[in-house]
Amino acid sequence: MALMTTDYDTIAAISTPPGVGGISIVRLSGSEALNIARRIYRGKDLARVATDTINYGHIIDPQADHREIDEVMVSVMRAPKTYTCEDVIEINCHGGLQVTNQILQLVLRNGARLAEPGEFTKRAFLNGRIDLSQSEAVMDLIEAKTDAARKAALNQLDGNLSVVIKKLRQEIVDVLANVEVNIDYPEYDGAEEVTTQLMLERATAIKEKIANLLKTAQQGKVLRDGLNTAIVGRPNVGKSSLLNRLLHEEKAIVTDVPGTTRDTLDEYVNVAGVPLHLIDTAGIHTTTDKVEQIGVDRSRAAIQQADLVLLVLNASEPLTDSDQELLDATAETNRIILLNKTDLPQQLTAADLPQDEKTAIIKTSAVTTDGTQALENVIAKMFFTDGITRNQTDVMVTNARHISLLQQALDSLTTVIDGLQAGLPVDIAQIDLQNAWEQLGEITGDNYDEELMDQLFEQFCIGK
Repeated sequence: MALMTTDYDTIAAISTPPGVGGISIVRLSGSEALNIARRIYRGKDLARVATDTINYGHIIDPQADHREIDEVMVSVMRAPKTYTCEDVIEINCHGGLQVTNQILQLVLRNGARLAEPGEFTKRAFLNGRIDLSQSEAVMDLIEAKTDAARKAALNQLDGNLSVVIKKLRQEIVDVLANVEVNIDYPEYDGAEEVTTQLMLERATAIKEKIANLLKTAQQGKVLRDGLNTAIVGRPNVGKSSLLNRLLHEEKAIVTDVPGTTRDTLDEYVNVAGVPLHLIDTAGIHTTTDKVEQIGVDRSRAAIQQADLVLLVLNASEPLTDSDQELLDATAETNRIILLNKTDLPQQLTAADLPQDEKTAIIKTSAVTTDGTQALENVIAKMFFTDGITRNQTDVMVTNARHISLLQQALDSLTTVIDGLQAGLPVDIAQIDLQNAWEQLGEITGDNYDEELMDQLFEQFCIGK
């Protein structure tokens, strides 16, 4: 994408998380960024320093007798080779709410405007430095919960998905151009027949490429958003112990008293490279306790919303009616049945349980930690049959918006193919081919509307 800077006002924001830390960064971007920084900085003349340098000095308040605010390092990055393609200044000050906010207010009083959420990245997109899919990858990279998710986001940020999408759009353009020639010069004998066959072959080939992209979507979405994983079972079977073992910390209270967990507990954990959104639920059973019943109801709801259910059973006791109820309730879900407390004499075995494609059975013990590695391996295999280690240049679709648009493009191409096979004229079939081209363009932002763009960037933090 060609760089083309546009004149905007100068924006500023704190780019580091709030709170006490070693340093904080106040970022400015815009044509007046350098001049604003010069007004409040004492040190080398920033107008004379080289670009991409960091400079020692002090921030001062020119409206308060040049009183020193903080000792700082100021980074100077001149357009167009910056994140936003505009002049960018980053003031590295001491961490802390008071000093950071004071410097931000000083910057705003001297001509900058407070940035909107994601406005720095939005300017990078509008100025042509990155496309829309790369912009979304920035947030994915920030929010990545595992190394595999980080690699997938970095892959998209590097533009690998954009390259694939642009090639697909170019292939469609080539077909559309051929159709236009046929329409403009209909006197050539057999031109329409040749064009129909060409469009059919190209549409089929492009459809296959999009279908292959969509095959990566399930795994990609898991890496990006994680698996909603409900840990369920009747009271005192070891659900909270399992959660603590996966988290490698004592997060949930564990006692011998049934019903200790009265509400759902949410945590994220990396299991064999797969981000799991673990929900430790209250034990599902019949109770007259109103508070406990609320927890039971939430546990049942968690089962319905889960991508994966870890059903914990007590292997030292026979199967109960409550256990059977849970087996029935989770029958249609992806589930792993954990026969827990295998360090005790066994009264329940895998032979007593249902066997089907969606169910795996593992023996575990909270005392000996047996089964933990087996559990991690089964989870990875259930959702990543070919493994999750991919080459850095492999394209994986992770974004729900991209998945939807790819599916729309696939549907448009299916309509083209079906129409041509039914004898539809090429000039009519090209309408749906044009739709596919536009739908693919929405992924990269070659086609977009302002409302969609605003909604996307509102999800960013203010300083990015």
